[in-house]
Amino acid sequence: MTSTTPDATVRNTESAGTPHTLPTAVGTSRRHAARHFLRHFAEMTIAMVVGMLLLGPVWEVLATALGTATGLALPEVLDRPDVGALLMAGNMTLGMTVWMRHRAHGWAPVAEMGAAMYLPFLLFLPPYWLGAVNGEFLMTAGHVLMLPAMLLAMVRRLDEYTGGHRGAAPAAVPAATVPGGGTARRVVEVLKRRWPTWLALMVTIDNWTDPLVLDAWVMLILPVGYLVIGTVRRQFGDRKILALQLAGLAGYLLLVAAALMVPDDLGRYLVGFGWLAHSVWDYAHHRVNRVVPRGFSEWCGVVDAVIGITILFLA
Repeated sequence: MTSTTPDATVRNTESAGTPHTLPTAVGTSRRHAARHFLRHFAEMTIAMVVGMLLLGPVWEVLATALGTATGLALPEVLDRPDVGALLMAGNMTLGMTVWMRHRAHGWAPVAEMGAAMYLPFLLFLPPYWLGAVNGEFLMTAGHVLMLPAMLLAMVRRLDEYTGGHRGAAPAAVPAATVPGGGTARRVVEVLKRRWPTWLALMVTIDNWTDPLVLDAWVMLILPVGYLVIGTVRRQFGDRKILALQLAGLAGYLLLVAAALMVPDDLGRYLVGFGWLAHSVWDYAHHRVNRVVPRGFSEWCGVVDAVIGITILFLA
């Protein structure tokens, strides 16, 4: 008859469980690390693209305005492939920097990611200046090498990019005491909270340098849009709200008719006034949060204001 001691039983149990639990834990940890790494990479890539899209038109507007004021051919300078490449790298670096600081990354990894934006372009600038490659090759090669350069910078700091984000501070800790949680965090919060405004400014930025005078009848889109959206959202159960929207449509019908009957110069001012007045209408609906979504009223208000102001004062 064979007896089993308690110690032997424990050893047998531990030895039986170890081969199954340890590999599972290691595999799960690796999957989590890979997921964090890819999420870091995706977020920084998106921030890079957003910086490029948002800041690119800003430099064009500033170059045109300064060129007009000083007589310098600044827009032509921006059209140079070498200048455009470096400016684009700067725009992407700024977008990525704001996001990385928001996520509590230190300045060293931020600088490395900035280098990953610039180095691919800097590598091909001498061949471009010597005439060995053209501007299209410079831009294409720089963008192709940029993502591998980002990955190399991330691999250099695996502990930095395979862990969770450190940007989420405990509620009791003020944001200013968290590394990277000060100005960058506030900037990101403003961008997130006012995204309809930034989107509206981005889609209308060309109006400041090339004002678009729309036909008078286009203004009818404004009240009709509110009626359609309000109907879909079932906002007209209160007859007073529906009556107010119909009154707005009647007012714009009269304004369009007046703009079409008067001389073109006066008609342009009426059209500009109609767009600017509708931005006030948007603001009122944004405050009361009725008829249309608040995001739409905010976006529409900025678009209407930009179109109205540029028609009245710049066209």
